[in-house]
Amino acid sequence: MCTSQGAYSTLRTLSPVAQHHLKIIWTTREWSQDRVSAKLLCEKFCVSASTASEVLQKLSDRGLVDCSRRCGITLTDAGRTAAVMMARRHRLIATYLADALGYSWDEVHDEAEVLEHAVSELMLARIDAKLGYPSRDPHGDPIPAADGSIPFLSTRRLSEFGNGEGGRIARVSDSDSRMLRYLADVGLTLDVTVTILERRDVAGTVTIGLGASNDSIELGNPVAQSIWLI
Repeated sequence: MCTSQGAYSTLRTLSPVAQHHLKIIWTTREWSQDRVSAKLLCEKFCVSASTASEVLQKLSDRGLVDCSRRCGITLTDAGRTAAVMMARRHRLIATYLADALGYSWDEVHDEAEVLEHAVSELMLARIDAKLGYPSRDPHGDPIPAADGSIPFLSTRRLSEFGNGEGGRIARVSDSDSRMLRYLADVGLTLDVTVTILERRDVAGTVTIGLGASNDSIELGNPVAQSIWLI
């Protein structure tokens, strides 16, 4: 089993593009059982199939990923440990940008995407300590600890809840900054309690009650699928 220290050593020898591929493979499977394919990575990175294949081949040669037609792209033990360390970098930096520098939650992702490849291990450890060793980032994603352990939350997508059910917002997808701005504008942020008032599956919408006031908000299914409750 690759240790977290070994993972940092591995990451230092990889290009930012290769580091990013590892992280995306892991985060895609973190919240979904969807098969990771080369096509999916092409869409994520807006690159050609040949470019994605070249990066995957290099990662495979390093013993970090396995590629098969049946199972898709999977991480080896060493690859998973390195990917978790990349997720730790991204999420700690995003948290620092929000908590210490006043970035809004729709601004931190793109900045962290750049900085995660540049900061030293010492700086990352200092950021972690400065923040009080946080367990989640501004979007609710768990922040892996320095030893690679990951806080666990049993969450479900808001879109999976039935009428009268509800919970507390524990995590929101960071893939769409416009959606994050909209959610902040209507008060749908972390730790807010919501209740499902009415599902309209045919129309692809759901009406929710917000907090103690139970003010109603109508959401489309793509937004409801991007919010996890606990």
